Amino acid sequence: MYKYKVFTLMCVWLGFPARGLGKTVTGLFKSEVAREQNGQFITLFMYQGDHGLLVNRLHNVPLAVEKEARLLLYTNMAASSLENLSCPARLIKAKVIIHLTDEEHNQTLPSQPAPSMWQALYVDRYTCGEGGPIPSHGDVGFTLVLLNPDSAGNPRDHFSVEEAGLHSFYCLLLLAYFVAGCVYVQPLLQALRKGGPMHTALQVLSTALALQGGSALCNYLHLARYSRDGVGIPLMGSLAEWLDMVSQVSMLYMLLSLCMGWTLSRGRKPQSRPLQWDSSPTSTSLALGGVLVLGGLLLWEQYTETEHHSFHAQSSVAGGLLMVLRVAMAIILASVLYQIISSERSALKRDFYLGFSKGCFLWFLCHPVLVVTSVVFNHHQREKVVTIGVVLCQAIAVVILYQLFLSRSLYWEVSSLSSVSLPLTMSRGGGASSGRR
Repeated sequence: MYKYKVFTLMCVWLGFPARGLGKTVTGLFKSEVAREQNGQFITLFMYQGDHGLLVNRLHNVPLAVEKEARLLLYTNMAASSLENLSCPARLIKAKVIIHLTDEEHNQTLPSQPAPSMWQALYVDRYTCGEGGPIPSHGDVGFTLVLLNPDSAGNPRDHFSVEEAGLHSFYCLLLLAYFVAGCVYVQPLLQALRKGGPMHTALQVLSTALALQGGSALCNYLHLARYSRDGVGIPLMGSLAEWLDMVSQVSMLYMLLSLCMGWTLSRGRKPQSRPLQWDSSPTSTSLALGGVLVLGGLLLWEQYTETEHHSFHAQSSVAGGLLMVLRVAMAIILASVLYQIISSERSALKRDFYLGFSKGCFLWFLCHPVLVVTSVVFNHHQREKVVTIGVVLCQAIAVVILYQLFLSRSLYWEVSSLSSVSLPLTMSRGGGASSGRR
């Protein structure tokens, strides 16, 4: 169980590059790239309201003047629409043209009655081929700062509209984690020290919750710095996604092992013995197979996405496959739990399995359901709806599972019955006796 975690951690850590949100962009204006792409793409930013500001700083003004460098700004134009335009047509379609002749240029954007996406392209005299061969004069360094108006109407907000509010959300989430930790950490530690039939399940669940809290903390630190400089701490953003990925695979391994292990073993174990988590090659292979597929898709998704969010609105192939996998896992667990519940005569045990089913389905289905329902919101709200909704739903799912595993009125009463203890037990020996009071 722990070997796959170490392997996953190493793969994710070594293969996961740091990326920035990029609302303060530093780089080079390249004539060769501008000619190849009919304009070098610089960045995207969603403005709203009045006094939106773009600040451009050049590191080599004479070279920019010699190249007749310009920055073209387009609003509410899809990338496919720009690609279908010829090079001269792109110059005409630009909403704003900034001639790069000064060391620093402040450009106020037109008033935005509704949030609108702006994209910046770099062009010069060589872009459309009219200036002949590109001389080897080097490239022009730049720093681009994009600012929305803050609550006072001053252009100081580095957040694009679709990102605004996430910083406050993670601040409140950390406060909730802190309060809950102060209230429940001591009873949880006592339960872990006592052991019992659900000891390993509580360990995995606590690990997943700690990873979720760590991810929230890293996101908060990244966005707190980002709100001041528009760059943030890219390593923290990557670490937040990494921690969330490990939490996802840990929960998947636990849920699959609990359900599959018992289902595969119940046909050959006598009912007079405690039903335990079976670690047979078949059940282990099923659990590890699901973990490897999920981990691979999560890595693929993070490489194809450009923004720092643990959950995306799934515009990529990897994101779509992740949604399909989560739905498939929910269907498999539903089938397994239906067989268990339909053959169970004890009302108390059925209540336990129904509660367990709620936690499983909420964990797996919240992301696909929120992605589908987010289409009713405006485009700039969808990412926030999915991110905030999934984080909250999965936290609620963890709380539901904690209540089941720790509840004295449900689990511990069932495990103390003389006939048989709960099937969802992960201890290897004496599981029933350790759960009895």
